[in-house]
Amino acid sequence: MECPWLPGYQGTIMNSSIFLFILLAIVVALYVRRFLIARSIVTYTPGEIEEKLRSDRTFILLDVRTKKEWESGHIKSAHHIPLHELGRRFDELEKHKNKEIICYCQTGSRSTTAAVRLKRLGFTTAHMKGGIAEWNFRNLR
Repeated sequence: MECPWLPGYQGTIMNSSIFLFILLAIVVALYVRRFLIARSIVTYTPGEIEEKLRSDRTFILLDVRTKKEWESGHIKSAHHIPLHELGRRFDELEKHKNKEIICYCQTGSRSTTAAVRLKRLGFTTAHMKGGIAEWNFRNLR
């Protein structure tokens, strides 16, 4: 009997069902893993970051957006390393290894990824919830 999802495949539908089930299980496992890792990252609100900027200089603010996004506006005193360059430029952060690195992006997704990557490299990391979009919405400086 030919499989309806794979034209030309002469295996049984049961083989196809098992394959699809295994594929689905792998995808779900990867999403669960990402969720659990992301939960282990400290999250700050834009208001908390603003307060830390006024009172606590023992952290580094890292903008992981693209160069074009950075040039359209960024938080004063932030460092800039785009997420897609982080793997080859993380050594620029080595001198800050004793400080917390708080990542931010446009909405918070890329900053979580950056924080996870840096955490795996031994850095103390966090990210800003809502990204610079939330920062700008709250009209913070």
